[in-house]
Amino acid sequence: MFGLWQKSAREAQTPEAAAELATTVRAALPQADDESVLVVAAIAGLLAAVAYADREFSPLERQRAREALQRVNGMTPEGVEAVCQVIQCHVLEIATTEVPHNCRTLREIADRELRREVLSLLLQLAAADERITAAETNVLRQITTSLGLTQADYNEMQAAYRDRLEVLMHS
Repeated sequence: MFGLWQKSAREAQTPEAAAELATTVRAALPQADDESVLVVAAIAGLLAAVAYADREFSPLERQRAREALQRVNGMTPEGVEAVCQVIQCHVLEIATTEVPHNCRTLREIADRELRREVLSLLLQLAAADERITAAETNVLRQITTSLGLTQADYNEMQAAYRDRLEVLMHS
């Protein structure tokens, strides 16, 4: 009815950007367990998605992503730079195709509190340039749902940045 599968699930390849990001995070966190590497790679990918939602990965957004990654226990400055370099090189692919995978990873591995912290980080990043665009809001809402969080979670965290919502600035 649907034809034959070209490859088995084991043969399907991870997209290049996702594989490179995971490899870079693994190198930056050599003492971390596999779950921690997956979580950090997923967070880095979501940072890229929000930063690039308005189709611009500004220097200020890059700096905020760097600051967020510096908070990871065991991540060296060199590791942060390496991860940021992968994000910058592959931002289009990460921002457009990897969001569902990254959200699923966090939903499966991270508890609710960590997913809320991730959402808060993403909102901070979106607000870095003093405005949260409609495109960023749309991506943030999609991520909220995909992380298994509620509209109430989003509204609660977004309230701190209400004055930066572009849609309200023009009202």
